[in-house]
Amino acid sequence: MRRRIAVILLVLLLLFGGAVFYAAWRVYWKPNVAASPFGPAYLYIRTGASFLEVLDSLERQELLLEPATFAWLAERRGYPTHIRPGRYLVNFGTSNARLLDKLMLGQQDTVAFQLDAFKYKPQLARQVARQLETDSSALRKLLRNNSFLKQRYQLDTTTILTLFLPGPYRFVWNTSAQQFLDSAAAMHARFWTAQRRRRADSLGLSPTEVHVLASIVQRETAKPKDKPIIAGVYLNRLHHGMRLQADPTLLWAIGNFGVKRVLNKDKLVDSPYNTYKHKGLPPGPITSANRQSLDAVLKPTAHTYYFFCARPDRSGYSDFAETYAEHKQNARRYQHTLDSLQILR
Repeated sequence: MRRRIAVILLVLLLLFGGAVFYAAWRVYWKPNVAASPFGPAYLYIRTGASFLEVLDSLERQELLLEPATFAWLAERRGYPTHIRPGRYLVNFGTSNARLLDKLMLGQQDTVAFQLDAFKYKPQLARQVARQLETDSSALRKLLRNNSFLKQRYQLDTTTILTLFLPGPYRFVWNTSAQQFLDSAAAMHARFWTAQRRRRADSLGLSPTEVHVLASIVQRETAKPKDKPIIAGVYLNRLHHGMRLQADPTLLWAIGNFGVKRVLNKDKLVDSPYNTYKHKGLPPGPITSANRQSLDAVLKPTAHTYYFFCARPDRSGYSDFAETYAEHKQNARRYQHTLDSLQILR
């Protein structure tokens, strides 16, 4: 009889132990992240989000097979008071324990951020807001804060566009407005090597002035072959005290980059960006210059051209001239093309 009781107790103990182990395995280690038919799944946790909001996001995206077990374990591990914002890759088959480890340690995945060239600061804020959590209004506020920009980046509200190099970046999703600017400043500092600074000095330009001139070159042409030639034209004009007479700066001044044909009345606009009226460079860039445009200014083609005009074949290339008489002939050919296409503006 005693032996029988012992066997029964042993069986019950094993059953109980098995049940406990299964319950623990189900809550802690059982794969609980569902497969996604749309590829990698991401959990976005906004700054200041509550535990209920995190659970709601998980359930709305149907990321968990058993939300209840995740919620139970999260409560026991104190996750509701240790929520860290970010963008988290949630891999298929991940257990509750491993998912909580990732969330509580803030092991978020970075975002591949593409900064496109922009002309106005609000365009930058919109780009950032589309790809990151960064508060666009906070970013716009910092970009308008002259004392902050001067103290932190030695730039002002006019020259701040020179801080940004279009191209690929990597950010954590919940990057703040100031962290975004600091990252752009770090990229800017890496671009401006000692060699590039020496090149700028040899041209009699500061890095900021290189950015301003590169922004004009960039608006003039998308052709890599023409960029250093056009940069050389403008540097020739600067070094000989001539006005730049750059149409892109005029379009900035009138606030219309869609104009195909600059008219004489446009050249009368009262603006420091009107390089038909004012000598030297405008006070700031007219777009965020990319590396190719910057290097075109730093390595200009040496020549004796002072003028250039778009080719009449509308290829995007330019015809260059040493004298104004040659330039007028080139300009007439281009204007004839515009006339034939009935492009009046």
